[in-house]
Amino acid sequence: MNREIRVPLLPESVMDATIGTVLKQVGESVLEEEPLLDLEMDKVVLDVPSPCNGIVQKVFVESGDVVVADQLIVVIKEQVQVEEPLGETPVASPSVRKVMYENDVTMDQVHATGEKSRVLKSDVDDVVHQRVKTESLMPKAPPAPVASASVHRYGTDRSERRVPMSRLRQRVAERLVEAQQTAAILTTFNEVDLSDLVRLRKTYQERFQHAHGIKLGFMSFFVKAATEALKRHPEVNARIEHNDIIYHGYYDIGVAVSTERGLVVPIIRDTDQLGHADIEKSIADFAGRARDSKLEMDELTGGTFSISNGGVFGSMLSTPILNPPQSAILGMHKIEQRAVVRDDKIVIRPMMYLALSYDHRIIDGKTAVGFLMKIKDLLEDPASLLLEL
Repeated sequence: MNREIRVPLLPESVMDATIGTVLKQVGESVLEEEPLLDLEMDKVVLDVPSPCNGIVQKVFVESGDVVVADQLIVVIKEQVQVEEPLGETPVASPSVRKVMYENDVTMDQVHATGEKSRVLKSDVDDVVHQRVKTESLMPKAPPAPVASASVHRYGTDRSERRVPMSRLRQRVAERLVEAQQTAAILTTFNEVDLSDLVRLRKTYQERFQHAHGIKLGFMSFFVKAATEALKRHPEVNARIEHNDIIYHGYYDIGVAVSTERGLVVPIIRDTDQLGHADIEKSIADFAGRARDSKLEMDELTGGTFSISNGGVFGSMLSTPILNPPQSAILGMHKIEQRAVVRDDKIVIRPMMYLALSYDHRIIDGKTAVGFLMKIKDLLEDPASLLLEL
């Protein structure tokens, strides 16, 4: 019996998708729930699994093809039993498969070290490093003689590689240009002394982790501080729609997560109703699933405000770009021990620069500065943040 596999129902507002890596070809056996190919959309990559054990009869698409919902993509001849290879078949997430494709690494070259034979990025890196090491040991041909000392010769390794932009990268590029062209973006800066917050985390870290099963990070404090500041400055929690201003009566904050495919911004909903442990667990869950391309579309849509942490990459100062249709975004940066003046004395404190980019069409400079000052005050006095003062 032949089984037709079609493009699954796409999320609302998504018109089409792009075929990523085709994992099974005609004549190959496939197990139930084993991925046949991956499907790239604007913000997520989804595996299309086999609904049964069988043999691939026809494949109607190639990598890079644009498809729509319910389009026929694969036909499988269903079998009750399929001869399974000895041991577990290695599997890789879409993001790891992309790294393999870009480095011309095949599945049979990789030794999977993850749970249940999952291929990790480090496994692919091992193959690439071994390849480079092997090539470095190969004898090199002597350089060609130079005809004249005045003639400049370029190096011999001047290769180029063309790689198509992923749907995610294309969409990020479109939205960044859209933000620059449609909003009057300004950025205001401040700095925050995190001494008390650092001490609080150090004092309660062990008890917090024991009680909640997760570490107490800085991001939950920034999310809660932003939420309290949004309550006091509703313009920052609003958006422009045609000639109207839409004020949101809820607080859905996007936290930017960097993946191998690009930047995604999963949304933490109703942050005013969440505790620090809830926020830390949500961030950890989003980060893990984002890197494995397992986020759902509804987890990446909406949001009334965003936070981006360039400090994890060592950034000292930056001007984040708005995430339309949101009207503002907070940029965090690297914590640095710096000399500052306190009570007429020079002391060393853990300092961080903050940046707030905002749409000047809806947010005045006074409001932007006041919003950022409120975040600064709450972070420098975390007790007032916990007490919602």
